[in-house]
Amino acid sequence: MRLSKLFKNAPTVNITGLSFDSRTVRPGNIYFCLPGLTNDGHDFIDSAIKNGAVCIVHSKELLNMAPGAIYIRVEDVNDAMNKVARIFYARPSDKMKMYGVTGTNGKSTITNIIRDIINDKTPCGYIGTIAIKYGDIELQPNLTTPDALFLQSKLADMVRCGMKACALEVSSHGLAQHRVDGISFDCAIFTNLTYDHLDFHGTMENYFEAKSLLFKNLVKEDGVSVINKDDEKYGALKDCSKARVISYAINSEADYRAINIKMSSQGTQFDLVYSGHMYPVKTNLVGNFNVYNLLAAIAALNETGYDLERIIEKCAHIAQVEGRMERIDCGQPYNVIVDFAHTPDGMEKMMQFGRSVTMPGHRLIAVFGSAGKRDVHKRKVFGELADKYCDYIIVTEDDPRDEDPKEIAEQIKSGIQDTPHVFVQDRYEAIHQAISSAQEGDTVLLLGKGDESFIYRENGRAPWVGDNVAAKECIKASLA
Repeated sequence: MRLSKLFKNAPTVNITGLSFDSRTVRPGNIYFCLPGLTNDGHDFIDSAIKNGAVCIVHSKELLNMAPGAIYIRVEDVNDAMNKVARIFYARPSDKMKMYGVTGTNGKSTITNIIRDIINDKTPCGYIGTIAIKYGDIELQPNLTTPDALFLQSKLADMVRCGMKACALEVSSHGLAQHRVDGISFDCAIFTNLTYDHLDFHGTMENYFEAKSLLFKNLVKEDGVSVINKDDEKYGALKDCSKARVISYAINSEADYRAINIKMSSQGTQFDLVYSGHMYPVKTNLVGNFNVYNLLAAIAALNETGYDLERIIEKCAHIAQVEGRMERIDCGQPYNVIVDFAHTPDGMEKMMQFGRSVTMPGHRLIAVFGSAGKRDVHKRKVFGELADKYCDYIIVTEDDPRDEDPKEIAEQIKSGIQDTPHVFVQDRYEAIHQAISSAQEGDTVLLLGKGDESFIYRENGRAPWVGDNVAAKECIKASLA
């Protein structure tokens, strides 16, 4: 593509690609000098030019400019990069129905429910914590919401592969860092806002402000904001949304409301109240929080043109979302459930559910840790929650980074007063001990990592089999 199509009054130089990392620059690329949390892209201009960059987009005054390179100064490099990437990749989000899901919990489940329900009739891609999926392609992500260049590139790939829709997890980090500014959403979905990511945002107010950007920037004429009315932030989000607002709830009057909820360990039934009518819904999903997730997906799909009765029919058999409320069944006489829960709210909901499916007189056993270099205040809260709901607790490693796992464990244990507990540093051994000690009627919860295939340790990202795989191996070994 010609540079003149990307910037006004620019030379007609051919551009082969876009990069904000000087190490990945290739001949003919534009290099964007992004300011970062630890490094400034302006410091690596010479390296980018050496690797073949023909155009440098910068915001700071430069004292030395290499001959032959084209320099374009802008006020905001990140904003310019978003706009250029959108044009360079031929506006892929305009060619698909785009669903963006944000909130503390439920993003992975809702995006995967949306994809699962419509994928047979409307080929749908997915980008999020679990994977990047479209057609027969499945890739491992580095971030819940990848950078703007990667996002636009993958959306363009989806269009080329025939995708007509995409469900995208939108993290607060991604919103605060403007990674999705170049994406044209049709539907924005809000799940809830609970304590999380304060190591990055500083305050709950900043955390909410980041989440609200998805709704403030939804500018399509027929766009729709789907918001949880049972969350205390409903009113604030409704007020700031530029698109029409549709509500869903269990405890409040809403556009889409679930009543008469009946849950078992195998599934859930409820009546959906919508537009003055009542629709019976049966699903294989379990847990009150999954009723919220299902309501959000139903509302989003129906409001963007999909037939409600067909949506409800598809709800009966939702594909298992790996590592999210994943029941591991290898023929053992006790429950084993794997979940990504890593916030106080998520932990409590999982422990409440675990308690509800554990036979009276039997034990609820939990295995979990807390991430290093992240919000330390929730560690004691995790201990307090486990102390309240569980009968036996195994504290273990969970992305310790360069913190001492023993010290993290001590902070968790400070919240445990009465419940028997132990620290087992090696996560696989912790899972093995929990499963080998489980008796008929017990429930084992493995929380925090889900299906993630890595653990962050002192020297970076290390391989991990995933809690779901570890659980299966340990159960089979115990039954052998």
